[in-house]
Parts: sequence; C-alpha cells; structure tokens
Amino acid sequence: MPGIWETHMTFSLRSRKLFNTIAVVLALALPTALTISSADARAGGGMSSGSRGTRSYSAPPSTTTAPGSTSQFNRTYTQPGAGMNSAASAPARGGMFGRAGGFMGGLAAGFLGAGLLGMLFGGGLFGGLGGLSSILGLIIQIALVVLVVRLAMSWWQRRHAPRAAYANANADAGAAPGPQTSYRSGLGSGLGGGLGSGLGGFGFGANNAPLEIKPDDYEAFERLLGEVQTAWSNEDVAKLHTLATPEMVSYFEQDLAQNRARNVVNKVTGVKLLQGDLAEAWREGETEYATVALRFALTDKTADRNTGAIVAGSEQPGEATEIWTFARRPGSGWELSAIQQTN
Repeated sequence: MPGIWETHMTFSLRSRKLFNTIAVVLALALPTALTISSADARAGGGMSSGSRGTRSYSAPPSTTTAPGSTSQFNRTYTQPGAGMNSAASAPARGGMFGRAGGFMGGLAAGFLGAGLLGMLFGGGLFGGLGGLSSILGLIIQIALVVLVVRLAMSWWQRRHAPRAAYANANADAGAAPGPQTSYRSGLGSGLGGGLGSGLGGFGFGANNAPLEIKPDDYEAFERLLGEVQTAWSNEDVAKLHTLATPEMVSYFEQDLAQNRARNVVNKVTGVKLLQGDLAEAWREGETEYATVALRFALTDKTADRNTGAIVAGSEQPGEATEIWTFARRPGSGWELSAIQQTN
C-alpha cells in the first residue's frame, strides 16, 4: 500500500507543476494578446474594408513595403459579378477577335458587310471586298503607328519611373523602384495590349487605363493617412466624409458605434509614415485609383470614456503595415476608398 500512496503523491506533484507552468505561460501570453488586439483598434478596425473598383476581388501586387500577400475584403459593397464586369472581361471582349468589338471585330464586320453588298449588287460574296483593299492597308498602317507609339511611351515611362519608397526622404539614391503597374502596359503587354485592345488602347473608352502617380499625389496619400487617423480618434464623422468614400465612412460609423456601445474610445496619435510604395494605379472611366502599401508608426490605445483608464493598447508607439486604396474623380482630390491588411 505505501507504494500506491507514493505513486499518487508523485502524480499530484507533477500535476501541480504542470498547472503552475500553464499559469505562467498564460500570464506571459495575456499582455501579448492584449497588445495584438489593441493594434486592431485604429481606423479600419484591423479589417479589410472598402472597394477597389473593378479590382476589388484581385489582390494588389506585392511591394517592397508589403512583400507578403494581402487579405481579401471582409466588408465591401462591390459584388463579385458587378465588380469584375469591366476588369476581367474587358480584355476578352476587346481582344483581336472579341465578340463585342475590338480591332479585328470591326474588320470582320466590315468584311461581312462588304460581302453582303457584293451579293446584293451581283458581284458575289467577295466582289465587294476588292474596293476595301486601300482602306484595309490604311487601317493596318495606323495600327502599326499606334503600336510603335505605345512601345515608345512605355519605354519612356519606365525610364522615368518614380522611386518606390516615396515617403523615405533619406533613401539610398540607388534604391530600385518598387512595382509600378501603371508602367507595365507597354512592352510587357505586346500585341495583346496594342492591337488586341482595338481603339481601347488609344484611350477611347478604355477601362483600367494606366495612370501616372506624381510626387504631389504621394504627398496627398501621406497627408490622408494622418488626417483619417486623427478624424477617427476625434470621432469626427463630418471630417471623415471629406477624407473617404461614403462606403468607407459607413464602416467607420459602424466601428465608432460599437466603441460607444462598449463605452470606450480609441485614440491614435503620433502617426508617421515610415515607408510607402505604389502597388498599382489605373483609371476606370472618369475615376482614378491608386493602391499603395504604407508602413507607419503610431500610438494606439483604447480608453474608458468615463475614467480614461486604458483598457487596450498602451502609450508605447508601435508600427503597422496596411494597403490603402485611394480614389479620385474629376474636379476633386484623393479620398480613401479601401484599407486592406497584410498577411
């Protein structure tokens, strides 16, 4: 019987040591968990929200600032079908043999019309095509000239591409520029982007046309980063309406309402852009879009509205990396259209 008691006591001691070890691990992990959750309290709630036009369901290209993948939207007004009807299907419709148009589509219609006219006037199906030889030659010459101009413009744009880390004033002069989608539509697209897109390649009704982002635009992005966080901290919905799209403001209002229900307020201060680069920029109709990766410093804390006691976060500054998309329409400035988290 003593052996049984000794065995029982041994198990008790082991269980107590295991329990103490688990308690220590939980005690150490709790502050870390609070710190992680506090990082989600800033504007956007640490979620992926908003819209990127027809590219809402396409992941932005990776950049030097955000080399990993980007989370899909948790909250968006854009429907998968409606959001991609122009971006995904435009190349198929506007290709060389597109069903709804394009360069070769127009030629095919012309040939068919000429053949039918020839049959009506007794010249046979192909009798009406002979008179089109000069027109066909002119069209081919115009297409070749346009292709050469597009390739030359693409070469010139890539040669004068802006720096990737536009916010880092002390960056090395030899630093390589980050991804610039707005300069990828030249030699890289080849004949498919030149002749294949038909008149859309000339800028007539072109969806997702390339867009050049200038230094003033980068300054606007950096300014909006700070102004959005400040308006969010002040719970200034009227100010947010001047900085973001109605869709983004609706998400901000939802998050602010949840904070009020919990009787807390989130304060984000000391926002400073550390690094940023362009992922892609394009034009859809009259709306221009620019998606940029932003790595910024901030102090993020959530406090009780009555006592001011910190319930999440801390006074210690931290860092965050997010993907922000800005939109601009004629006669107006850039406004925040989407925030996405990085993986």
